[in-house]
Amino acid sequence: MKRHSFIVRLVINAIVFLVVSSLYSGINVDSFWAALVAALVLGLLNALVKPFLFIVTLPINILTFGLFTFVLNGIILLLAGSLYSGLQVAGFGAAIVGAILFAIVNAVLSALLVDHDRPG
Repeated sequence: MKRHSFIVRLVINAIVFLVVSSLYSGINVDSFWAALVAALVLGLLNALVKPFLFIVTLPINILTFGLFTFVLNGIILLLAGSLYSGLQVAGFGAAIVGAILFAIVNAVLSALLVDHDRPG
């Protein structure tokens, strides 16, 4: 992945944090800069911790036809909130709802903002 696309994804995820924070009271970020750091923390956790959790919970994920992935995303979001004080997550239920909202808003914003026709 190119560095430019990493920065674009980071900014999109920060905007997603701000949108989810405004839509849902269970997730709160302090400012745009806090959302940017939260996006970085979430990206690191997704890269380092989530693959391990996914492999460990693979049987449950298969039995639930992949819906357990939302629980994993909630766990990662809750962990990000516990590691970074600029991101507050109200609890486990709020983390799962926030993860679902995060996925929806991220998909919409990515479809609108990322140029998929450009090579590279």
